[in-house]
Amino acid sequence: MRRLWVLLLFLLALPALAEDGQRSALATVDLAHSALSAEGRDRGRPRPMDLRLTISQPVPYRVYFLDGPPRLVVDFREIDFSGTRAEDLPGRELVPALRWGRFRPGWSRLVMELPGPYALRTAIQRPAEGGARGALVQLRIEPVGQKDFVTRGNALSALWDLPAPAAVTPLPPRRTGDKPLRVALDPGHGGHDPGAQVGAISEAALMLSFARELTEILTRAGFEVVATRQDDSFIPLERRMTLARAAQADLFISLHADALPAGEAAGLSIYTWNPQADDRASRELAMRHDRTDLLAGLDLAGTDDQVAAVLMDLARTETHPRSEAFAKFAVSELNRAGIAMHRRPVRGAAFSVLKSPDIPSVLVELGFLTDAGDRANLFDPDWRARTAQALARAVGLWAQDDAARAALSRQ
Repeated sequence: MRRLWVLLLFLLALPALAEDGQRSALATVDLAHSALSAEGRDRGRPRPMDLRLTISQPVPYRVYFLDGPPRLVVDFREIDFSGTRAEDLPGRELVPALRWGRFRPGWSRLVMELPGPYALRTAIQRPAEGGARGALVQLRIEPVGQKDFVTRGNALSALWDLPAPAAVTPLPPRRTGDKPLRVALDPGHGGHDPGAQVGAISEAALMLSFARELTEILTRAGFEVVATRQDDSFIPLERRMTLARAAQADLFISLHADALPAGEAAGLSIYTWNPQADDRASRELAMRHDRTDLLAGLDLAGTDDQVAAVLMDLARTETHPRSEAFAKFAVSELNRAGIAMHRRPVRGAAFSVLKSPDIPSVLVELGFLTDAGDRANLFDPDWRARTAQALARAVGLWAQDDAARAALSRQ
């Protein structure tokens, strides 16, 4: 019987393994589904233009303009342009020059010389179209007068998928003491477990991308960040907690964007540990999170013996209120940032990654891929930037409050 189960699991894993084998660590460009187009007839004057790049997976990006001559610059994180030539892009002849390539580790750059001053009107990343796989990055630029041509020298010039340093609100001081606060970020799923999927969109890829954006903001603010995974690999749930503990993390944040039947859930929500949660959606999500570990032969249900469970519950009497305190700070900052949340933004659930008795832990559901509004938010650079900055501010405020409470308890 055991051999039959092993064979069944192997057969179930074959499609995922085949797909992983074909997937590059870096995104690639699909020229057949990419193009530069111009609106209206060519009368010798600059025209509105649309740049459409289809890439094999979603990536963070940032857009800005430079002058002398006027240029559109798009920086992409983790796109491999080798093997594709910019001159082969359909519509390339519409602009004086176009080039792309790697310009520093982890980043690639597209530079498009323009026939005059332009402004960015829309920047959208969404699922690829026309039978293509991956994501479509679409930029709409329109001609403007010289006085309205804003280059990167002005803080208002860039539409960032990763926020520019000037746009980051100063955070409260990190916690008191000799070492900075250390945050463990846990991008959900990975490897043969893509998480929720809607078309070519996978929860695992989206959360890894968002975790990198949040890491950059936290690091810039003076915090230390450790990640439970840094690539598309499968990490068992218990291992994620172990990694956070080994790194001596002060706070654990798991990132997800799940799927539930349409109409059942929408909006950002934050979960803390609660094994008695009777909310049907919370129970279903907890089962979904544990399902991949069960398929991999890791049954979490039997990992806590009776004595250990009692000791863990005792330890949680101190850590659980700290987890709830962070959730409240996060909700407050997200509200201030104008981020729409679930009608009950702080909830409890028996997510295995929240079981740690010694590290304050939360799970952030950034939204639900099954909800069209949430899906649009997850691909909106402005929404992602505001959400990441709000969470970073919450970490700073929580650290300050947590240190003050710890000092009072010692008196």
